[in-house]
Amino acid sequence: MSTESLRIVWIYPDLLSTYGDRGNLLILARRARQRGMPVETLEVRSDQRLPATADIYLIGGGEDGPQALGAQRLLADGGLHRAVAQGSVVFGVCAGYQLLGTSFFAKGTQYRGLELLDLASDRGPTRAVGELAGEVDPRLGIPYLTGFENHGGRTRLGPGVAPLARVSAGVGNDGQT
Repeated sequence: MSTESLRIVWIYPDLLSTYGDRGNLLILARRARQRGMPVETLEVRSDQRLPATADIYLIGGGEDGPQALGAQRLLADGGLHRAVAQGSVVFGVCAGYQLLGTSFFAKGTQYRGLELLDLASDRGPTRAVGELAGEVDPRLGIPYLTGFENHGGRTRLGPGVAPLARVSAGVGNDGQT
């Protein structure tokens, strides 16, 4: 990991940026700068290899075809696995989160995920769209979570995985977590 500046890599913005995921990159960089940290951001397209060192790797959302292609290219590259092994943080949003698990559905087919997290995603009975709120796992020391959800996927956590929060409003993974 970098010692001179916080290095944030945005993975495959050409494939995985359905809902303006550049905003996640911008806000991570801005908040670090507000805390006096120098920041370097790097956008890595899907035809490029991931850099060997960075502090945060950001993966955004994507439609089915780009999500499947992104998984194929990330598995072939192997860079994200090396990053995790060296202690880098991976921030997955939407399809990016699903890619981190063991499997996900796209285009009506189950695909292999990156297997960095013990979870699997499939399709829900309906699309979950609306306000979302929940009590965060107290071990994280984070206050009540609020936001907006817009997803068709549902995620099943492996036996050793704890959910981020317990849903009090909205759908989340399953109406409970």
